[in-house]
Amino acid sequence: MFFPYFRGRQYELLALKELVSGRLLSQSVVPVVEPVKLTSTFYGTFRTFASEQRRIALIFNPVVGDFAGAKSFVEAFQARGDTLDNVVPALLMSKNTDEVLQSLVAKGIALSNITAILDKRDFLGAYKKHFTEASPQYTLFPDERQIRRTVTQGKVMFEDRFNKQEKNADYEAVSDEFFSEDHLFFLSEGYVGFGDYSVVGNIFDESGFAPKAVAIHIVYFDNDDILRIHHFVSDSNMDIKDVAGKYYEAVTKLADWYYDGHQSQTTSALSTFINHYESGYYPGLPTIKKLSIMHHMELMSKYLDGGMAK
Repeated sequence: MFFPYFRGRQYELLALKELVSGRLLSQSVVPVVEPVKLTSTFYGTFRTFASEQRRIALIFNPVVGDFAGAKSFVEAFQARGDTLDNVVPALLMSKNTDEVLQSLVAKGIALSNITAILDKRDFLGAYKKHFTEASPQYTLFPDERQIRRTVTQGKVMFEDRFNKQEKNADYEAVSDEFFSEDHLFFLSEGYVGFGDYSVVGNIFDESGFAPKAVAIHIVYFDNDDILRIHHFVSDSNMDIKDVAGKYYEAVTKLADWYYDGHQSQTTSALSTFINHYESGYYPGLPTIKKLSIMHHMELMSKYLDGGMAK
């Protein structure tokens, strides 16, 4: 099983919504969303998952965004009448774990149905305290010996595999690099699944600015089924002028790469990028991010369902 982790930004939610409504997301993929804002897109995404009877995990004690450290998120989420029928309750092991866990249990949610995210060894004690008698259904954690010794059931290998650079132009120096092989070894290493932060990374930054460079991040499988990532970066990166032109430079490089023997990596999102190249269309920066995420999720879905062409 694959557990991609998202912070609930608009373009991430739209990516998930379009994947599910388009029947492009494998049943073996369970997205985990840490909400940063309760928007119409947020609710619309969760309702789409519900209408398609698809599972999606929701962090009920977010540590970033509008509800960071708040006690009231569970109530805020249900204030509009939304149910938890298709939602996998998820909990970050953090400073406010106690009160949020009590709130979930008070609503009749069993500890054995919760997904725990134990991404810091500092909260290993809290994990032991709450899950001694009943283990979570899944626990996402980095491959660290101390945590691995404690978690005995539902283990999910969880790492940030995106090598985030300070500036988009910096990706040119590492244009093609290793991304992950967790999908190859998680079962043999005693895990039931694996997870990552997709092509976004773990760093959360809400600030926006006009970039000097445009970068498109595309994951792909090599001949050994190892997942690599290629960064397609614009050339005219001296100033913030003509972002549309920068995008066309980057998407032209993507098209050259695609037609040079990478058609087996085709997804709906990758086809959309190619259409942009052929038509000269600029979709806007958020859509570029959305499409890169969609490509990653659909590619992993095809792999997990055994549908990758060679």
